[in-house]
Amino acid sequence: MQVKDLSEIHEQITNMFLWPKTKNDWDQYRLTKEQVDFFNENGYLQGIKMLNTEQLEVLRKELFELADPSNEGNKLFYEYNSNESTDPKTILFHALGAWRITPGLHDVLWNPAFLMATSQLLDDKPVRFWHDQIFYKPAKKGGVVAWHQDYSYWTRIIPIAHITCWCALDDATIENGCLHYIPGSHKWGLMPKPVIAGELEGIKDFLNDEQKEKFAHPQPAPVKAGEAIFHHSLTLHGSGENKSSRPRRAFVINAFADGVMSDSDQPLLEGIPAVPRGNKMEGQYFPLLFDPLN
Repeated sequence: MQVKDLSEIHEQITNMFLWPKTKNDWDQYRLTKEQVDFFNENGYLQGIKMLNTEQLEVLRKELFELADPSNEGNKLFYEYNSNESTDPKTILFHALGAWRITPGLHDVLWNPAFLMATSQLLDDKPVRFWHDQIFYKPAKKGGVVAWHQDYSYWTRIIPIAHITCWCALDDATIENGCLHYIPGSHKWGLMPKPVIAGELEGIKDFLNDEQKEKFAHPQPAPVKAGEAIFHHSLTLHGSGENKSSRPRRAFVINAFADGVMSDSDQPLLEGIPAVPRGNKMEGQYFPLLFDPLN
């Protein structure tokens, strides 16, 4: 069966999100000055409402379908890991590229709440899409995501003008493996790249004494289902095992300010054409999502 590649469509396919028509319509999604200041100081911002109950159900159903390795659309993923955990006793499902496959996970890119917050946290710049991710930690045996900086995996595109939106499809708690952050670590500069699903605290080997002191006091960031956390691409973050009786599912949207360029002549994501070094990131796989001036 021929599966349509939804990356060819750069607008909503469904009516999942009401598109604002006026400035006042957009302003309802605007972050406060206090929220932006908190992000700039700490490198993350949690608890931003993204989804209602109906939208959550659509996305949970899609994630369940995509977690089946026999799903016909899965060939469109850039990466697909039924279990990325390095511990055989735990499971971490992680895949990149769901926006190309299912309509709901495609349309979350055009969620006005995501777009307005992202633009504000990128200094009010236009927002361009980088890639998405889905994470699934099953009940009682969900694996860890090691401490890392997102940009350490993205050095093939420059300059650093990136942001991550992590959106919970279930309540994310300390017990089921919510994200933890090191406040202010986005000011430490780029650090070595750890194995994403490897030893949780492997990054400690690369910290100086002052950084180790701050690393000793991570801040948990629990959120309700339908709420998002935004973080800077240099903010250290990670998450522990899911030892609870409930799953911990989430999707991630990675974006950057319009104007970021390729710094590699190799394909930037598996299975798509290369963007030559020095060329602007744009086109079918990196659409412009939002321009606050238009």
